Amino acid sequence: MPDSPTQPAQLVEHFFRHETGRLHGALLRLLGVHNLALAEDVAQEAMLRALRTWSMGGVPPNPSAWITQVAMNLAKDALRHRKMATGKEAALITHHEQTAPTPAGAWDTAQEIRDDALRLMFVCCHPAVAPDAQVVLALKVLCGFSTAEIARAFLATESAIEKQLTRTKKRIAEAGIGFEIPEGADLAARLDGVLAALYLLFNEGYKASSGDRLLREELSNEAIRLTSLLLAHPVGRTPRAHALLALMLLTAARFPSRLDENGALLRLLDQDRSKWDHALIERGLLHLVAAAEGTELSEYHLQAGIAATHCTALDYASTDWARILRHYDELNRLKPSPIVALNRAVVVAHLHGPQAGLEAIAEIPQRDRLDSHYLLHAVTGEMHWRLKDERAAAGCFRRALALAHVGPEQVYLARMLERSEQAG
Repeated sequence: MPDSPTQPAQLVEHFFRHETGRLHGALLRLLGVHNLALAEDVAQEAMLRALRTWSMGGVPPNPSAWITQVAMNLAKDALRHRKMATGKEAALITHHEQTAPTPAGAWDTAQEIRDDALRLMFVCCHPAVAPDAQVVLALKVLCGFSTAEIARAFLATESAIEKQLTRTKKRIAEAGIGFEIPEGADLAARLDGVLAALYLLFNEGYKASSGDRLLREELSNEAIRLTSLLLAHPVGRTPRAHALLALMLLTAARFPSRLDENGALLRLLDQDRSKWDHALIERGLLHLVAAAEGTELSEYHLQAGIAATHCTALDYASTDWARILRHYDELNRLKPSPIVALNRAVVVAHLHGPQAGLEAIAEIPQRDRLDSHYLLHAVTGEMHWRLKDERAAAGCFRRALALAHVGPEQVYLARMLERSEQAG
């Protein structure tokens, strides 16, 4: 690795994002699910020690094993210092020390890592936890999301998310949830939460909620990895899981063309389709075929169908917008939301013109929930521009620019605003 003063900090950040779920899973195997908060604290302390140690002494040959070993030692120390009359913690420590692999080969067992990750997915999504809270918890402890990232994903405040996480961890401790992969009827009750968390993780990579980068491909790749892991196990091999993976692959295939050479956002109309990853498209289509088995129809089926329609169009002009609108109509019926309705309005504008698109936006239920979302104003501005109402377009782009948090989006909106102001 190149020698750089910022390298340890960047590497620790990388591990915190990519290894949070694995590390939490290994810790919960030792500590028990009732000690979820302790596992989080231990993982964070291990990361901080890595930052301090690596900054002074360099990065070790196996950073993953180093962090895991430190975390396990911290966890055992924490258990030793707890004054528990039953002495169970001491027994856990003794068992772990007798059965744990040696440091040289520690944490390299693929099956162990897979099982821990799957267990943690289903712990987060236990039916004793409310559905929204399941996803929030999974994003936090499995995917390494910050509270701010989760708040933006749910259009909520950070304080509200913090309170929800505190309540959820307390509920898990009280419910006595075990660290195992559920079976039978218990599985179905948890699988939807797992899929929802993976979906949001992928979306944060597809379009970051803040920062200088629009794409955070490492997050999307992690979502694809975890979803593939889920499908590799019989408990997760369901049509809707295949549909979700199809959606991820078909969307990720277009990543290479989403930005220009300067990092600016490119609309679908302006993308070079020769840069799309056709191997990913083929994989996505195969999973979409697998998703069609049986009679199940989920939101992931419909969204994957939309992505497939884009990926199989020879060019922008030949896109089957009528088919996409039918998918959005069904999606809006199956799982209505302001964002789905806004996307549907964009398709309406493609088919019936910008005025029809504005009318569809005006009819969005709970549209006020989108007022603080830059996308509503950017889309509205584009439709006003197409109607040659440059003053209204400029007002919308100005509002969108004030609300945008991601660098490439800000650059794009600034260009649109300048164009509108010059034409007005």
